[in-house]
Amino acid sequence: MGETHENLLNVDGLVKNYGKQRAVDHLSFSVNEGECYALLGPNGAGKTTTIEILEGLQHRDEGRVSIFGKDIKQNRTEILPHIGVQLQETVLYQKYTVKETLQLFASFFPEHVDLDSLIAKLDLDDVKDKRLQKLSGGQRQRVNVAVALINSPKLVFLDEPTTGLDPQSRRNLWDLIKQIKSENRSILLTTHYLDEAEILADRIGIMVKGRLIAEGSAKELVLKYCGAQALWFHFKEDCGSSAAQEDLFKLQTELPWLEKAKMKDGGFIATASVGVEAIQSLVRCTDKLGIKLTALELRDSTLEDVFLELTGRSYNDADQ
Repeated sequence: MGETHENLLNVDGLVKNYGKQRAVDHLSFSVNEGECYALLGPNGAGKTTTIEILEGLQHRDEGRVSIFGKDIKQNRTEILPHIGVQLQETVLYQKYTVKETLQLFASFFPEHVDLDSLIAKLDLDDVKDKRLQKLSGGQRQRVNVAVALINSPKLVFLDEPTTGLDPQSRRNLWDLIKQIKSENRSILLTTHYLDEAEILADRIGIMVKGRLIAEGSAKELVLKYCGAQALWFHFKEDCGSSAAQEDLFKLQTELPWLEKAKMKDGGFIATASVGVEAIQSLVRCTDKLGIKLTALELRDSTLEDVFLELTGRSYNDADQ
């Protein structure tokens, strides 16, 4: 492409409708050079639709999308050779070997990386002559990522790359994504996994029902919406019972910092700026009111707590 742009990707007021349903609702964000940006949200949030528009696979209804400073709609053929794409559901020809698959995709580009080096980098040497149908889930995902890197792209789209993988395969793929970023490539990552976003992303955008409701680094989001620590506690009865709700109301009258307590895992969770003091005040108050605590846990706040604070729901329980 020749030119250098600090923001390799800019999305401004993006809208996509499917009939009367709005899948993407005036979405705006950017991805900088050498940055991993995670677009996070539950099923139905609009992540995949957004990615497909940015990749040139779908048309937008409103808004602007520029990659390398050029509009994707008007400059698609110029932009595509310089981006890499790993789709959420990639269907490759299963009877080809790993090396044959990469040779096929390499033939689509006037320039491509050395295939043997790419195979080695993705730890595929031992299976390069195996047919895809014989590979494990983790190995297939590495092949999909290899296909996305074959043209040495400046911007890589990874759409839920670790979905369905076992924990070890997920961590292996995390190491690979970190390596891609270390090569000063930009990554737009979509994921269902909050820990994945916390570990890999420089910045995170949280999508709900087609809208971006929060953006920042994991640390910035946690401090802005939750505070450094979270305090979870459980009464004798589960949080949905009238007795537990009544006990919480009594505590909230005495302890104003509990006003934003949310239901979680059968108990309640609240943010605390000074966790030890929060525990002490909660224990004193429950003793005073004769309320029985059966469990108490203080931990660092996470993106799960951010999502709960913003939506009132746990991440996996959000509206689909």
